Order: sequence, then structure tokens, then C-alpha cells
Amino acid sequence: MKDYQASVEKLRKDAAEAALIRDLATDKTKREMYDRLHRHFNGLADEVEQAMATSKAK
Repeated sequence: MKDYQASVEKLRKDAAEAALIRDLATDKTKREMYDRLHRHFNGLADEVEQAMATSKAK
């Protein structure tokens, strides 16, 4: 379970960094790419949290 939590924390951190880069980017293509990364990392973290909840329920 600690591995899952560590993964969630890393994914959330990566998502925050992608959002920061997105917000600082002046190039539209770069902003869009980092926005996609931000959403992707957050989505992955959500999936890991769901897996954690499912495994706790069993």
C-alpha cells in the first residue's frame, strides 16, 4: 500500500510541475502539451487512488 501512496504523491507532484510549466509557457503548443501532461498525471493518480480504495474494500 505504501508503494501506491508513493506513486500517487509522485504523480501529483509531476502534475503540479507540468501545470507550473504550462502557466509559464509563452508558446501555445508548449502550453497545450503541458496541460495534457497535467491532466494525464492527475488522471493516473486518480486511477491509483481508486485501485487503493478497491484493494482496501476487499
